Amino acid sequence: MDTEQRMAIITRNTEELITEEELRELLLKKERPRAYIGFEPSGLVHLGWALVTSKIKDLVDAEFEVIVFWADWHAYINDKLGGDMENIRTCARYMEDCFRALGVPGDKVNFVYASEILSDIEYWEMVIKVAKSTTLSRVKRAMTIMGRSEDEAEMDFSKLIYPILQATDIFCMDIDLAYAGIDQRKANMLAREAAEKLGWEKPLALHTPLLPGLKGGDRMNPAAVKMSKSDPNSSINIHDDDDSVRSKMKKAFCPPEKEKESENPVLMLCKYVIFPRLGRMNISRPEKFGGDLSFSDYGELTESYFSGALFPLDLKNGTSDSLIEILGPVRDYFKRNPENYSAMRQIFDNAEKLR
Repeated sequence: MDTEQRMAIITRNTEELITEEELRELLLKKERPRAYIGFEPSGLVHLGWALVTSKIKDLVDAEFEVIVFWADWHAYINDKLGGDMENIRTCARYMEDCFRALGVPGDKVNFVYASEILSDIEYWEMVIKVAKSTTLSRVKRAMTIMGRSEDEAEMDFSKLIYPILQATDIFCMDIDLAYAGIDQRKANMLAREAAEKLGWEKPLALHTPLLPGLKGGDRMNPAAVKMSKSDPNSSINIHDDDDSVRSKMKKAFCPPEKEKESENPVLMLCKYVIFPRLGRMNISRPEKFGGDLSFSDYGELTESYFSGALFPLDLKNGTSDSLIEILGPVRDYFKRNPENYSAMRQIFDNAEKLR
């Protein structure tokens, strides 16, 4: 595979690459560069992960060594799962199952826990160097990567350490390309700025968009309206049954105007989940309403939808059918491997009893 083919695979369905020139140089220089994506183990998995796992597979196909980083101590700092480390690590094991269920080749991806690298004194030396290369105000601005505002730094000092740790993770694992959702951009930029000041290799930053929640919202504030596991009605859980998928999709925001395309959660599911995974989309409808339709790419679908030839309800029904097809192998996986999901469900059930 030549450099341009690898570039095309890496950059498809992404929102931002910093920078294209650096990526080309990296691919020419290194036969097998290192990429990573970090996750806080914090709850049940929604369909936004289908986008992420597709991009991880792209990186594997483009001959990257890929690390999935379980940020267990970061989740503890961020008060996830009650700050119980055993619950956090149970969640990480469950999330690893989710990756495999969604098609990530487990034998080609390395799963690493933060606790494995935080015990190294060299890590903390890097933390100090990264911290000295930035300012308090810069760190506070980066706290949005945790889903928190600058003001919340006053509640718990450890939260100020979080962006520094996330940047240091990249250097400690000798990462060439840091991949994340666009909501993590500030952490990756902090790492690039620190590298420049410290004379270290600057990591490339690759960002994919956030899938909007099913209720829709303002594209200019994606973190506020993204598909989130904290709001079951705004997202499709990968464990949802067929009836739940159809019910949620029927209620989904689905404006017919082209100007609102990026705010349309149904279309964004088609663009970033259905076409990358299935390569086509079939829509069944009665002959009296025009009969069945089949689309081979997202452009064909939007042309039909924005022209009025395809109605919102038909689009929602076709999207439901496609998502159910995608989730079929996920359900099969967890039928064969129920242990970690069952343990995760127990944590949530116990939390409900304590409320």
